[in-house]
Amino acid sequence: MDVLERIDQQVKNNPVVIYMKGTPQMPQCGFSMRAAQALNETGQPFAYVNVLQDPDIFQNLPRYADWPTFPQIYIDGELVGGCDITLELATSGELKTMVETAVAKAGAAAD
Repeated sequence: MDVLERIDQQVKNNPVVIYMKGTPQMPQCGFSMRAAQALNETGQPFAYVNVLQDPDIFQNLPRYADWPTFPQIYIDGELVGGCDITLELATSGELKTMVETAVAKAGAAAD
């Protein structure tokens, strides 16, 4: 499977996914750490991909949604943005709503 197809499946098969350096438990970058913390604070589950463990994703993810940096957060199949945008959404309360809606939608589709 082509790496862009693999990324597309990850984005479409997870209501919330963060592409980050490291893991939520052991982030390898301050931006990834802050974005993962914001997602954790929603209280909802989310998937993650450690781009440092997958050189193909690390090299090709910036082409997928034309976003050059990490982390990248996708909610309901759409790129939300990176750390700064995620933190702004968390501060305003919008992130929690977006994540809860995406998780509920995915749960309803699975029923």
